[in-house]
Amino acid sequence: MKQNDCLPEGPLHGTLHVYVAFDWGEELKLEQAQRLVPAEVHALPRRRRTPSSITYRPAPLRITLPNVPLYLSELGQTAAAAEATIFDFAAVSLALHVPFTLPPAALTQLAGWLADSTPLIQAARAVLTPLHGRLLPAIHDPRWSDNLSEEYLVFHLNPTDSLVPAKLLEGGAAWLASLARLEAGVLSDAEIHEAVRLHLSYSPSDLFVLDWAGAVLLDQECDETLQTIEFANLQLLEYRHIDDRLDTALAGASKLTEIVTHSRLPFWRSFHGPLRTLGELRVEANGLFERTGNALKLLGDQYLARVYRLAATRFHLKEWERNIKRKLDVAEGVYQVVSDQAATYRTEFLELIVIVLIMMEIILSILKH
Repeated sequence: MKQNDCLPEGPLHGTLHVYVAFDWGEELKLEQAQRLVPAEVHALPRRRRTPSSITYRPAPLRITLPNVPLYLSELGQTAAAAEATIFDFAAVSLALHVPFTLPPAALTQLAGWLADSTPLIQAARAVLTPLHGRLLPAIHDPRWSDNLSEEYLVFHLNPTDSLVPAKLLEGGAAWLASLARLEAGVLSDAEIHEAVRLHLSYSPSDLFVLDWAGAVLLDQECDETLQTIEFANLQLLEYRHIDDRLDTALAGASKLTEIVTHSRLPFWRSFHGPLRTLGELRVEANGLFERTGNALKLLGDQYLARVYRLAATRFHLKEWERNIKRKLDVAEGVYQVVSDQAATYRTEFLELIVIVLIMMEIILSILKH
């Protein structure tokens, strides 16, 4: 079967889901935020098979926002429904939903156009700025970086008799790969294979293909799947945020060790401020790392757990996790070295003072006699 022979000639109906995540600070007080803006406590949508134990801990806030005007290739000027989900670790994920009716070729062109995410990030920032201003009193240590965001796109297709998952994976793999890779051009066989390598099906009529830039989801009721993907994208942002802060802290810590080692009067310097800052960052990073890792537990629903594992694999979350833990260990080592060096210098200085005092006492005793 030739590639794309199994695709229907007519238009496909579905929804483009755009997720853009930002970090707003160290912590957000959910109860105070709920008093500042009209928001509802958000529970994870569930199917009958989903155990009640699978939920967010603590539950984030969900805020419905005004429709966001967007210009999208092949669709023109459109309005996207918008929702913001805010977590207690001061991370926010904006979800934009754009319905479409397009033939397969036009959908491929749209995917290629979306490879440049700048317009989407700008639109997301614009709609979230007023909300951020209203929530500032509830955010501890607020900071919104201009160059830190994570975006992810899901092409959600409505199931039809002409879209058969098994045939799509065989004869429509090139088309699926173009959507998942956000690539309008022709891909090599190796790239096509890699793009569709990670896929899931719960039943013969549904399909989930996930890659680094985007995903294709053929399913009917799939809110819990979409929100699992959204959370994994948010988790990637938080891991990047922690990693960036640790890089900055370790750079400052290395300078601190040089100051301690080469200072002419190391015992005269006070390192309480830098040491306290390094220690606080270590505690903050560990806390944020644990909160993002424990915010969503998927034990009990094997399908959702597999969806998350696929996303974690594509986003390299395990690699980020190992890298963060390694840097935390390095930060702890630097903290200990600087602390020990400073303590050693102070001890040596005190010993020197004691020796001088003893010598002075001996000299004065000799002079008296």
